[in-house]
Amino acid sequence: MNALSLLSGIRFIDSFFPSGGYAYSSGLEAAVQCGRVQNSGELSGYVEDMLRGGIGRCEAVAVGLAQGAVASNELETLSKVDDELDAMKLTSEARLASRQMGRQVIRIAADQMRSCTVLQRFHSKVEEGQSPGHLSVSIGVTLGACGWPRRESIAVYLYQTAVGLVSAAMKLMPVGQRESQQLLQEWTPTIIMISHQASVADTLSSWMPLQDICAMRHSRLESRLFRS
Repeated sequence: MNALSLLSGIRFIDSFFPSGGYAYSSGLEAAVQCGRVQNSGELSGYVEDMLRGGIGRCEAVAVGLAQGAVASNELETLSKVDDELDAMKLTSEARLASRQMGRQVIRIAADQMRSCTVLQRFHSKVEEGQSPGHLSVSIGVTLGACGWPRRESIAVYLYQTAVGLVSAAMKLMPVGQRESQQLLQEWTPTIIMISHQASVADTLSSWMPLQDICAMRHSRLESRLFRS
């Protein structure tokens, strides 16, 4: 991957990008309030389970399939994966969060990468309400259009997810910046392993019951900092 491809794509997963990801905790806020996650050790286990059992088998695979659809110019693949993701997300908050962030990504990408036909067609379907436009699909299409390889696209998506969870944790519990950096370092081998596995997978699946239950409880919390 050359420097132009790297810089063109990295903007879309940088914390400066206006996707609105800072407003979501992916169920972590409920997990903290119910006592499931109280320290950095429990946070590490919570996120590891999410990466291995959920995101790594679902959204990570979707990123890879979307990235591949750019090279093969297969709009049908994008629509199928996007619809499947929509059906697999158990909570309305999770669906809404993924759609909102994904649509922001694909809108800006479509405005800046007009020569990528499949990206433009997918953007049109999203804008017309014919496809949900989930974040992982939008990221996969965008990074594919930027010339990123499949494994790297998946790895950076997983890293972005991990950073978002750590950022949320710093607002919810006594976890500092040094601890957060240590956690990201500890999760790096897992992210690399999952990116290899997801790059050759073509079926979405998910098993993270604790995280799903916490996400369902979020809307009933008496006080909330996050939208999910």
